[in-house]
Amino acid sequence: MAGVIRNGCDDFWTWSRYARSSEVKLFGSGLKVAHFHPNWSSGTAGVRGTRILNNSRYYWELRVSPRIFGTSMMFGIGTKKARLHVQHFINLLGENEHSWGLSHKGLLWHNGQCSHYTRPFRENEATTVGILFDGIEGTLTFYKDGECLGVAFEGLNLVREPLYPMASSTAAKTEMTLVYMKRDFVNLQDRCRAVILEKYKTESEVRSLMLPPLIKSYLTEAMHRTVYPVKKANILNI
Repeated sequence: MAGVIRNGCDDFWTWSRYARSSEVKLFGSGLKVAHFHPNWSSGTAGVRGTRILNNSRYYWELRVSPRIFGTSMMFGIGTKKARLHVQHFINLLGENEHSWGLSHKGLLWHNGQCSHYTRPFRENEATTVGILFDGIEGTLTFYKDGECLGVAFEGLNLVREPLYPMASSTAAKTEMTLVYMKRDFVNLQDRCRAVILEKYKTESEVRSLMLPPLIKSYLTEAMHRTVYPVKKANILNI
């Protein structure tokens, strides 16, 4: 079945061990599991992804644990100026001009302003949130359990600072896990690498090829983190 980005390839990024609140613990293969407030919550904690999003198309999915409740659990993007921790219960993504976010209550937030976008998420029921960033058109679109919710934000192609995936939560012992990541090809070289890595799955296989060391390094660069794909709904073709 076609995915959100039909002609793209697997993307390779994770949650940043450096750009996160002290109340966010990272676990799992490739640090893809973000666990918020492991003991109790007295504020809002955020985490940033390692992927710079500008000028291309990216899609990622977050599997959100059943513990959906509280003031605000959010999904979106932001610059390095976006805060990652506040000692209050707030809508962290979109609190100012440095981030854009969707809360589990169905509200979009940016620059301290909110607007209705979709129905509130069911509390205490696991869900999967998909996020499509289109740096060419300058849009951000959200999906819930495979259903497109429509364009949420526009004009993002005009943002000159690097933009990154972000997530935040006020609720204790909640988890958001990166389960699926895709991106458009950057250039022909990037497309060729993806085709080669469909056949050669391990670094040892690539190292055995009769290729210059520089090309081998370029090929194995994409193997440093593993992506575990999940079955996709036919929701949008680009």
